[in-house]
Amino acid sequence: MISRLSAAPIIFSLLIATSAQAFVPPVPDIAAKAYLLTDYQSGIALAGRDPDTRVEPASLTKLMTAYLTFKAVKEGKLKLDQQLTVSDKGWRTEGSRMFLDPKKPVTVDDLIKGMIVQSGNDACVTLAEAIAGSEEVFAQLMTREAKRLGMNGTNFKNSTGLPDADHYMTVADLAKLATAIIHDFPEFYPIYSMKEFAYNNIKQPNRNLLLYRDPFVDGMKTGHTASAGFNLVASTKRDGRRLISVVVGTASDEVRASESSKLLNWGIQFQETPRLYAAKQAVSNVAVWKGKSDKVNVGFLEDRFITVPRGDAKNLKMAFTSTQPLIAPIKVGQSVGKLAVSLNGKQLVELPVVALAEVPEANIFGRAWDSIRMWFKSIFG
Repeated sequence: MISRLSAAPIIFSLLIATSAQAFVPPVPDIAAKAYLLTDYQSGIALAGRDPDTRVEPASLTKLMTAYLTFKAVKEGKLKLDQQLTVSDKGWRTEGSRMFLDPKKPVTVDDLIKGMIVQSGNDACVTLAEAIAGSEEVFAQLMTREAKRLGMNGTNFKNSTGLPDADHYMTVADLAKLATAIIHDFPEFYPIYSMKEFAYNNIKQPNRNLLLYRDPFVDGMKTGHTASAGFNLVASTKRDGRRLISVVVGTASDEVRASESSKLLNWGIQFQETPRLYAAKQAVSNVAVWKGKSDKVNVGFLEDRFITVPRGDAKNLKMAFTSTQPLIAPIKVGQSVGKLAVSLNGKQLVELPVVALAEVPEANIFGRAWDSIRMWFKSIFG
């Protein structure tokens, strides 16, 4: 469940302070329609309300527009120094804009910054048309990519977030998308911390107020329409941890910033995220039948973390159960069992454990001998 699609998927199990060894105060009251706080490294949801309820994302939509743009650049379909010209549709798109000039080509690099920092709808349409030919087709690609990332409560009708009855997301999906951007495109993520960007002699500030108030907040995106209210996806990196908050449907830009700050500070102060195992560290070694080796080391291909009330890491217990019989050939990354992680007698999560090495099939004699051994084992235990 924690093996990454593109980043750690979110485990929706709210951590509750049941331990006598650790104190965690209640989640602060959050003045929002829906919200979610997740730990980036563990993928665990620490607090939330209505995480799977459909909401109007407004310009938080641009996180997916950016994701597909980053992907197009990474795959060589777009180049950062490539110049594009805004179409009549893009130029006339209402809402926030970076003030593109139809007579003046603009680089993809500037369009990305205009989309992220200035929340430019004209930039979004220009990038969408360059990638997919039309914004309508691009919206279909957005929804398809959302499904690939496990965002099953999302449907897109445009690249900008302008209101549409069939355009919706959930705060759970927004947290997954923010996680995926940070994990999949670290080279682009610093753009989300830019406090201002100037284009066409017009300088605009980033609307994320936390960038100016909290030195640990380094992203991500704001959104607002009259019907959606004020939305904010924010991320903080502090004490070796990264938390992501999603707050939607607040009353003002000030409220979305203050409520996001409350969530992030609560998560940092009262939770901790120890590393359970390093990448490729053996959790155990497991018996293999009919293979060139009779054992295989098993663990995780990436560092694996857990989030618990601060001070409770010492009380964690882990129990590994292997899949048996495990028959060669075995491939690296193949699921071979599960690791149950418990705290004070309560299971927090069950993680899939994979093979860390390849085990080819044994020769015909080795396979035959193991077949006999397996038969005896099945009869006599």
